[in-house]
Amino acid sequence: MWYEILPGFAIMTVCLILPGVATAQIHKLTNGGKEKRLARVPWQWYLMERDKRVSGTGVYHQSKGLENIH
Repeated sequence: MWYEILPGFAIMTVCLILPGVATAQIHKLTNGGKEKRLARVPWQWYLMERDKRVSGTGVYHQSKGLENIH
């Protein structure tokens, strides 16, 4: 019957969704709980480099805020 396809469909759905979710969680884990930042245009790359410089730690995802800017 038609319902015999449901277990196979569920397995395929999980196998297709799992890598995307796992990748997003790994990026959050490695970036201090923040989403991965993409630099698709030079302006975004410039902003990421500025965040590295301003943070004082050399990584863009650990920015300290306005108190660190002199």
